[in-house]
Amino acid sequence: MAMTVHVDVVSAEESLFSGLAEIVSLPGESGELGILPGHTPLLTRIKPGTVRIKIPNRAEEEVIFVAGGLLEVQPGLVTVLADTAIRGKDLDEAKALDAKRRAEEMLANRGGAVDIAKAQAELAASVAQIAAIEKLRSIKH
Repeated sequence: MAMTVHVDVVSAEESLFSGLAEIVSLPGESGELGILPGHTPLLTRIKPGTVRIKIPNRAEEEVIFVAGGLLEVQPGLVTVLADTAIRGKDLDEAKALDAKRRAEEMLANRGGAVDIAKAQAELAASVAQIAAIEKLRSIKH
């Protein structure tokens, strides 16, 4: 049997995953992270992108899009505390493309009370969501 670590992925709204995994991959603040059983304790911010969880005895990975948050690694436990999280199967490409377009328009029309930081964050999240959808599409084909 493969070595495993318990993984919890939660957002403010719900728990999206709780179970054993062989590896967890996600976008850390300084680059892509791969967390295996026995990983050194770690606390870091995560960027918008895809959390991929390899579940024992299952060919297909569990995929969850996160819009940022925190990662905590402790002996035997990996916790992803996401600002916002969406299961891969629930991602909506049309909504993500629309959010990207709106954020780009907000940045292009910087007149008045446009919150540039908010628009940039929305743009980054929508681009990461589109990338996650494309990655899922390539895995399924």
